[in-house]
This record gives sequence, structure tokens and C-alpha cells, in this order.
Amino acid sequence: MTISIRKVTNEDWEQVKFIYEAGIATRIATFETQAPSTFEHWISNANLECSLVVHEESTILGWCKLTPVSLRKVYSGVGEISIYIHPNAKGKGIGNLLLQTLINKSEEQGFWTLEAKIFLENEASIHLHKKNGFKVVGIREKIGKRDGVWRDNIFLERRSKVVGVS
Repeated sequence: MTISIRKVTNEDWEQVKFIYEAGIATRIATFETQAPSTFEHWISNANLECSLVVHEESTILGWCKLTPVSLRKVYSGVGEISIYIHPNAKGKGIGNLLLQTLINKSEEQGFWTLEAKIFLENEASIHLHKKNGFKVVGIREKIGKRDGVWRDNIFLERRSKVVGVS
């Protein structure tokens, strides 16, 4: 069987949603407490060329999407990453493959800065991002509440070496 990456489609939604809900259940992946009810709502602000799934046959192993951080033209090349891996696919290099592909696709789309905001407890995600050239910018203290408790995020960014360098 071959592992492939492609753009996400509406037909992927049930599996994408399952993976997202599994991440939500860990309580260290997102401040969200439930997934959106529709694909259209979930994808509405994302860059469609940078919204990807990694799959083996018809099974989605992980997904990522890139959302512009602002509608202002000056920030048109800055995007925030979301990346989630199926619980049964963790530790198999799927996240690395997906993130590397997203980085390449984002540069093709003119993104010069990628941002990630990760719970401090999510060591696997922090490691994945650092391994792929993300640097720690700082800690966003008490940036939001999860289960009624203020939580911190580590803020990481990756600057492109090919887009926006001159």
C-alpha cells in the first residue's frame, strides 16, 4: 500500500472530523471543545491549496490546513498551521511528511511565515515543528481557557528561505 498526500475534499470530512475530535479529546491539541458540524465551516477561512490529507488507500491518516492570520494585505504571506494525525498513525512519520509537504505548498502559494501555537504539554507537536525549522518566538501566557483553566501556548514560527527573502 502507498501513502499519498492530496488536497482535502468534502468527501474526506467524516474522517477529518474524527481525527480532529480525537485531538480535541486529548485536551492538549486545541482550545476547541467540538469540531465544526460541516466541512464548509471547517474549511471556510483556509487556503485550499494548503489544506491537505495524507492517506493510505481510502483511509485518512492525518490532515493539515493553513489559515491566513489576517485579511490585511500586508499579512497575506503569514499563515497559521493546524495539523492532526490519526491516533493509530502517530509515531510513523506521517506528521513529518505532511508538514514538509505543507511547507512546500505554502511557499508555492507565497507564504513567507508559518505560525504554530501549541500547548506546552504537546511535546510531540513541538518536536515535529522544531524538526521542520520552526523556532520558538515565546510563550503566550494565559492566552485562553480550556475546561475553565487558563492555558499557555508556545508560539513558534518558520520563515521561508525562498519567499519574501529580498
